[in-house]
Amino acid sequence: MPETVRPKLVLASASPRRLSLLQQIGVEPDRLQPADMDETPGKFETPRELAARLALAKAVVASERVKARAGDENSVILAADTVVAVGRRILPKAEVLEEADACLRLLSGRTHRVYTGLCLINQHGKASRRLVESRVRFKRLSRLDIESYLASHEWKGKAGGYAIQGLAGAFVINMVGSFHAVVGLPLYETVSLLEGAGYPVHSGWNGTKS
Repeated sequence: MPETVRPKLVLASASPRRLSLLQQIGVEPDRLQPADMDETPGKFETPRELAARLALAKAVVASERVKARAGDENSVILAADTVVAVGRRILPKAEVLEEADACLRLLSGRTHRVYTGLCLINQHGKASRRLVESRVRFKRLSRLDIESYLASHEWKGKAGGYAIQGLAGAFVINMVGSFHAVVGLPLYETVSLLEGAGYPVHSGWNGTKS
């Protein structure tokens, strides 16, 4: 029988966190293909609907760009998007100090939900999707907590204005769900989708890639 050619893996993200999480499980993307787009929620769109829609949209955009390149036909596209919400209120990916400050004050002493949408488009153009929901409870933040965290600039570009894997981990009283999904990429679901597309996840565990 002819040897099966390993599909190329394209990560539709420029996020160093998602790349690091893939590398944590021995998976190295062959290419990064960021798919930046308008992430404004639609009217009446729920947080879970937004996370699922954006993950699919990013995968589709990246897939179209990959198809336009000769030699990349045998590729699988992986995309994800993370949304932080308090009830139905969707928090921004904080870019300015005022946004981060408002997010932290809203999250202080409360439980919020983090939705991470995941989408993989296989070599044949079929999309497989997952949505992971996690609940995170913050302690009541003091003025010093907030001012010090804002000064760290760790919040910049982060959904909800914080990074659970960084300094903000000190704010978390408890969490129910997937820590890796809150960071940006649920690993169990990612492996499941990759294996379903015929990508040899374990090939890198012994230092080689087939």
